[in-house]
Amino acid sequence: MEHYFELYEIPVSFTPDSGTVKRKFYELSRKFHPDRFAGADEHEQQTALEQTTLNNKAFKVLSNHALTFEYILKLKGIIVDDEKFALPPAFLAEMMDLNEAISDFEDDPDNQQLKTNALAALTGQLDQWQAACARLQQKCEADNYSSESLTQLKEMYYRQKYLLRIKERLV
Repeated sequence: MEHYFELYEIPVSFTPDSGTVKRKFYELSRKFHPDRFAGADEHEQQTALEQTTLNNKAFKVLSNHALTFEYILKLKGIIVDDEKFALPPAFLAEMMDLNEAISDFEDDPDNQQLKTNALAALTGQLDQWQAACARLQQKCEADNYSSESLTQLKEMYYRQKYLLRIKERLV
């Protein structure tokens, strides 16, 4: 995995400075723009194209908090693609209740109160998650990405994915 933080010459952080990320993106965009390599040999053109693609991916990830969160966990080897992670039963029971509330609304879409209740419950869950996650991310950075903090963030990551999938059903 190419290290986007190294490419942008910034420290690993769940909240990279957006101004720095943007400046580095434009700097690298100018440096590797394919038009600058129009007269170059095929190898140089291919290298410039690869660097441009890498720069675009890095900017997309480092400009989006959720993608940065996921990227750091992958970078640290905490999560892997297609991993089956078991969330705590109490959390899953809460999510089942939320899903039932959404199903009730879907069965009776004219009943706005059902949608309002489901959305309020989900918003509460997301707000709690975001606050807890932000605190844990700060702790993780402060303790230099200890395995204990990263393991706790892994669970937060999978909770977030679950909550966001449910939110998509409502919006």
